[in-house]
Amino acid sequence: MKFLVCITKTPETTSKIGFTDGDTQFDTNGIKYIMNPYDEWYALVRAIELKEANGGTVTVLNVGDASNDTVIRKALAIGADNAVRINADPKSSLYIAKQIAEHAKSEGYDVIFCGKESIDYNGSEVAAMVAEFLDMPFISYASNLEMNGNTATLARDIEGGEEVVEVNTPLVLSAAKGLAEQRIPNMRGIMMAKRKPLTVVEPVDFPDHAVAVHFELPPAKTGVKLIDPENMDELVRLLHEEAKVI
Repeated sequence: MKFLVCITKTPETTSKIGFTDGDTQFDTNGIKYIMNPYDEWYALVRAIELKEANGGTVTVLNVGDASNDTVIRKALAIGADNAVRINADPKSSLYIAKQIAEHAKSEGYDVIFCGKESIDYNGSEVAAMVAEFLDMPFISYASNLEMNGNTATLARDIEGGEEVVEVNTPLVLSAAKGLAEQRIPNMRGIMMAKRKPLTVVEPVDFPDHAVAVHFELPPAKTGVKLIDPENMDELVRLLHEEAKVI
């Protein structure tokens, strides 16, 4: 089977976030980037597990510039067979989805994996858009995936329980926690990654219809106020006058 795993880079979770140019651009100074955890820990690893169990290939795909090659090589070190980077500077989820779909539509992938969201924007948009462009079934937030020939059985958490669905390939899914367990690349994988093919292709012409024009940091957290349990009047006053409903 042919598996495609879409990966992106995101700031490390400990990064200090700031903006420049009148809060219109993300400040990249001093930022350390990592592979998006939902792409790496769940989507990529489950695709590799299925390849190991059933045969086939795993291709990783990234839409971005050459600075993304480091996270792409990590995906190859973990176990992907080859990689494609679409050489673009994306501004919107729709643009990214279009580039992924244009690559995928002629490659005959059986399953296209995305992480359920990226940890920077938390949009949960790309996978559904890819499925729409390709006219494929889409399963969101998959926490379990088993393959039996061309039939995929997927589970996902729902309110108060779990939903199990069956769908024939090809399909697109977004991977949630539980789909797989994180793998750490070993030295052999790191050395082999240097020899695995990374193909760079130019993007198709497509407009960015929805782009961010302004960023704003949330208000700084205030200190915790401790109230004497015997002083209920003060607690009521604070709840009325100072507490904010988020």
